[in-house]
Amino acid sequence: MKKLTSSEFRQMYLDFFKEHGHMVLPSQSLIPQDDPTLLWINSGVATMKKYFDGSVVPKNRRITSSQKSIRTNDIENVGKTARHQTFFEMLGNFSVGDYFRDEAIPWAWEFLTSPKWLGLDKDKLYCTVYPKDVDSQRVWEKAGMPKDHIIKLEDNFWDIGEGPCGPDTEIFYDRGQENNDVAEDDPENFPGGENARYLEIWNIVFSQYNHLPNGEYVDQPHKNIDTGMGLERVLSILQDAPTNFETDLFMPMIHETEKMSAGKKYATNKEDDVAFKIIADHVRAVSFAIGDGALPSNSGRGYVLRRLIRRADLNGKRLGINGAFLYKLVPVVGKVMESHYPEVLKQAPFIQKVIKNEEDRFGATLESGLTLLDDLIEKASANDDKTISGKDAFKLFDTYGFPYELTFEAAQDKGLKVDKAGFDKEMEAQKERARKARGDLQSMGRQDETLMNIKDKSEFEYGVYEEKHAKLIDIVVNDKLVDKADGESATLIFDKTPFYAERGGQVADHGDIYDQDGDLVAKVIDVQHAPNDQNLHFVDLVLPMEKGKEYVLKIDAHRREGLRHSHTATHLIHAALREVLGEHTHQAGSLVDPDFLRFDFTAIDPMTPREIETVERLVNQKIWENIEVKTTITDPETGKKMGALALFNGKYGDKVRVVQVNDFSIEFCGGTHCANTAQIGIFKIISEQAIGAGIRRIEAVTSEKAYEYLANRDALLEEIKKEVKATKAEDIKTKITSLEEELHASQKKASELESEINAAKASDIFENVQEVNGLKVIAAIANVNGMNDLRELADNWKSSNKSDVLVLACANDGKANMVISLTDAALDKGLKAGNLIKVAAPIFGGGGGGRPNMAQAGGKNPAGLKDAIAAVINEINK
Repeated sequence: MKKLTSSEFRQMYLDFFKEHGHMVLPSQSLIPQDDPTLLWINSGVATMKKYFDGSVVPKNRRITSSQKSIRTNDIENVGKTARHQTFFEMLGNFSVGDYFRDEAIPWAWEFLTSPKWLGLDKDKLYCTVYPKDVDSQRVWEKAGMPKDHIIKLEDNFWDIGEGPCGPDTEIFYDRGQENNDVAEDDPENFPGGENARYLEIWNIVFSQYNHLPNGEYVDQPHKNIDTGMGLERVLSILQDAPTNFETDLFMPMIHETEKMSAGKKYATNKEDDVAFKIIADHVRAVSFAIGDGALPSNSGRGYVLRRLIRRADLNGKRLGINGAFLYKLVPVVGKVMESHYPEVLKQAPFIQKVIKNEEDRFGATLESGLTLLDDLIEKASANDDKTISGKDAFKLFDTYGFPYELTFEAAQDKGLKVDKAGFDKEMEAQKERARKARGDLQSMGRQDETLMNIKDKSEFEYGVYEEKHAKLIDIVVNDKLVDKADGESATLIFDKTPFYAERGGQVADHGDIYDQDGDLVAKVIDVQHAPNDQNLHFVDLVLPMEKGKEYVLKIDAHRREGLRHSHTATHLIHAALREVLGEHTHQAGSLVDPDFLRFDFTAIDPMTPREIETVERLVNQKIWENIEVKTTITDPETGKKMGALALFNGKYGDKVRVVQVNDFSIEFCGGTHCANTAQIGIFKIISEQAIGAGIRRIEAVTSEKAYEYLANRDALLEEIKKEVKATKAEDIKTKITSLEEELHASQKKASELESEINAAKASDIFENVQEVNGLKVIAAIANVNGMNDLRELADNWKSSNKSDVLVLACANDGKANMVISLTDAALDKGLKAGNLIKVAAPIFGGGGGGRPNMAQAGGKNPAGLKDAIAAVINEINK
């Protein structure tokens, strides 16, 4: 067995499958693109859906990757078991309708056992297979797996509902009974059982069936292979580590945490070890997630990040680390992963800033949580059952980030219990709410065999607005290939086309199709990409169309021009945002429409007016510079060397288009663009707003739409100028300031007059004093305008020395208000204004409270005020 570092092992795996004809795909972003079924990319196959469901046919049907992934369904187990992690890497090899089990199994055996590769001991390898899958049993034996090391298990069938499914085979490594957590005669002591001895390292799924909605299983048109090997698990074997955490992927973070702790050392105390592991795991997860554009928040991915950061900080406290510390580990993560993921180290300053902000915020929240915990402990101590309810424990967890364990430990120290069953019930209810919020979405669609089997070549012609001799090579009507379309609609493929198919945020071209005589035969209403990347024209038919004939394809030129302006402007705004806000700014989506553009990007804070103005001016500056928009067709590696940005860690074919605006903006892009920036004319931002956790959106217009927007604003300015009677537009601000000052003076005068009126009313009210239980009481319904006036009367009363008790009420606009004020003499008698108001408020349909000497209340039943005053007098009498 070879001793390998994590980077050596990862590269060896990719090299092995590259030697076997696989295309190596870079790891994709942790944030799923165009997939609402996933919160995070949670496996290698999650990035292959468009290939497996047949919506896209890859350039090479053999694919391999090392995919970064996040799973948080077992977050409570992280640090407590040998293998649970939130962030991990999944090594995978995939076949999209190419090879199957006769190749996949022998290759797995070769990679694991060959001295050239991992060289694992064959006697320590086992596999499980589906009992009815006799083919896999046969191939395993032929590859070299001992027959008694092949275990049949009913669970070895991968099926997640409607969509692709099939039997699978799992490979296990025997770590020896000395590493087991169950007895040798335990029923679970076998490969595939619940034990620590037999470590699952690889799963190979033979995706050969389609699970139909009616429950039937049918053969897939194209059989696929989907595999997953846990990098961290195999590495623990190669580095002879007891768990994943003693490998070179985690130990550098653990050692750095030791330095910050209060003299704590790893592998000394079991409870401390759990804290060290949680911190090491969580900082990896949040570093990569933030680097890919996720930001902490109260929902979705942001909530996951917030929870991980807070959980890590709480475990830091267990190790004696006070205050923000997790952010200091980010450069360590970046250094560990640099060979395959250099972006973490490159973005470390930004990632650190985000984490530290969240840690500082949690520091303030933590104090509130600890206060609530103290209150819960006090309340539980007074109860007969001496138990903190599950609901209260869950509130601490959900609102303040307190793990159940922390609440349990605090309660245990005080001789109390916590309702764990109640906590679990609340937790399950929250998970159910989250499941319902995501909806019942299938994770992978069924293959469209008709479109997948269309392999005729079709060329999209950049820069062409009219193609006079386009041959119609395929017609699809009602999911079937036909030779003639004579109904209302059809889907068409031509050998060449000027119609752009929707992609990269740019919407499709529209236009018309004519026959060679010049007669209109169809209107193109949409264009999308077929699985083999031809442009699919969705048309409303005017006249019948026949396969093999030539037609004239003419796009809507005005629409195309708008799209070119908008698309080139999105490149300029992306570059401008990165220059103004920082290179950590990621594009999170875009819409390129002929009438406007939308650009989504990652950001912690809203843009300031100054930043918006700077970005807008920078984009317009590049437009005025009349810069050539240069397009280069090259390979992805050359494109990256040119400095091209690869959006969303996209998957690219052998050839890519690099769109370049000198050295200001260089991006991979297949869209349509201006020949030079001056063609955009003018660029205007019309809004900047938040659209989700850590995601903001800019909407903008260009060219004639920008002119129309500015012209409308100019007309509006003229109307305002007339309204405020300003001579020039430049005088509007001065005029408005003058009007505001006049209004403020009028309001001040009105307030002074109202105070004089209230004073006059007070002199009348304060003369009506009654004796109640030895105290002088003034109680009345005043003819004033609301609570502010009542408080002003109460202030006047304090200096009048007219009584010991004041009870004032008023009715206004269907609402009731009351104020009660007491002197020291009334307080000495044992009266409290807050208690008196609680007696009165329900009678006029309200509620309120206050201090012993002053209280107030509002309600919705003015008719009850008279009885409420009587109730207060009665209470004083008592």
